[in-house]
Amino acid sequence: MPSCTADRPPLLRVGHSIIDVKAGLDTLGARLTDARWDMVELDVLRHEGRLVVAHDPGDLAHPGLVGFEEALRALTAHVEPSVRFDVDIKAAGYERAVAAAIMEAGIAERTLVSSMQRESLAVLRRHAPGLTLGLSVPRVRRNYLAHPLTRPGAYGMLAYLRCVLPARVARMLDAGEADAIMAHWGVVTDRLVAAVTGRGAELFVWTVDDVDRLQRVRALGVTGVITNERDLFDRV
Repeated sequence: MPSCTADRPPLLRVGHSIIDVKAGLDTLGARLTDARWDMVELDVLRHEGRLVVAHDPGDLAHPGLVGFEEALRALTAHVEPSVRFDVDIKAAGYERAVAAAIMEAGIAERTLVSSMQRESLAVLRRHAPGLTLGLSVPRVRRNYLAHPLTRPGAYGMLAYLRCVLPARVARMLDAGEADAIMAHWGVVTDRLVAAVTGRGAELFVWTVDDVDRLQRVRALGVTGVITNERDLFDRV
């Protein structure tokens, strides 16, 4: 009997924060060697008038921040032409500069620009309509599961979002606000997968660093998994 997943596209492997803010470009080769990434992700903030690779304001204190344009040049030199990019905009206000840098690097056709801010996606849709856009859900500023005091409330919120997100993202996709959904693993359900992939959009799951969770979301039929672990897929 043929497998029910025989006609399912291969799960895309996405390297999270592929450039280490503390190490700069020094460890880039190690992150890429033998990793077989299908997509690499990097976060971008604006700092002192320029775009830099950084996940949050705390990263901006590190000396030797890597400029966004420099990071794009380094990545295009290190990865195969088939590897895609996920550029994650961490705040609003510099969307057009990010789009211009992507265009200048000549990688627009292989780049997905993601953000938790719907307003940022709206700006990009108007000024760079050729870019693929991804909405990150839910919109949070820190990992509330990481602390015992906030963890119960966080699990309660995830349960609520699992109920309401499928309909919400379906409306966003139908309205053309995004082409992909970047979802925290805690909100991914079969209903969300159907709502996204059933509309021809992509569904990426963040951030999955253990085998059990990887197997669960893969069984649901998501498009790709974002991970910090270079060998995670090899361990399955």
